[in-house]
Order: sequence, then C-alpha cells, then structure tokens
Amino acid sequence: MAIKRNKRFHAEVATSSLSDIMFFLLLFFLIISTLANPNVIRMTLPKSQTNEKTNKQLITLSVTEQKEFFIDKEQVAFEQLETTLLSKIDPSKQQTVVIRIPFNLQVQDLVDVLQIGVRNKLKFVIATSPK
Repeated sequence: MAIKRNKRFHAEVATSSLSDIMFFLLLFFLIISTLANPNVIRMTLPKSQTNEKTNKQLITLSVTEQKEFFIDKEQVAFEQLETTLLSKIDPSKQQTVVIRIPFNLQVQDLVDVLQIGVRNKLKFVIATSPK
C-alpha cells in the first residue's frame, strides 16, 4: 500500500528582523523628540540674513498675534509683565530675554515690550528665523 505524504509548501514570513527595525525606529523618534524645545510657542518669526545662536541663560518672552504674553509658556497679562519678568530674572547671572514676536504684529507692540527692558536695564534679543 502506497502512503502519500502531504508535501505542501507552507509560506512563512520571518519577523525577527522586523522587530529589530521597529525597535531602532522607536529609539530614533524618542531621541529626536527629546531634542525639541518644549518651551516654545509656535509662531511665524521675522526673517533675517544672519542668525546667531546663543548658549546663555535664556528667558523666553512670546507674544502671540492676539497680543497674549507668555513668559516660558506661562501666560501673563501685559500689566503684570514687568513684575513677572523681574521675578524670573536672577541678578547674579547674566540672563538674556529672548523675544519671540510674530512678523505681522505692529512695531509699537515690540517697542512696548522693549521699553520694559530699557527701564530695568535688561538684555533683550529678538528671535528670528533664517531666510
């Protein structure tokens, strides 16, 4: 009696290398996401020819298009802007205030913020995006 064996081909997919690839992608995105600056409010900045980066002690002052003021992601009314800014600055360190203001806001809004720095002898820098 002849017994026939079942010699059907079964397709298999090797998934061991796929798990390695997924692990490396996960690590890559985790590392990249930690490099993003979490203290930034998204806005379109004015453009400039030169762009200098600084590694000093920074305090970020952001102004939105609706004229809302944020000091390091904390919303502050314009009337309390000066007192809050002075409380955040450490006089023993040379801290710089980075102003992030949209390009389409009026110049008077920028001047109002800069006058706070002039009255209190603070160092202000205007953030721009490269052209």
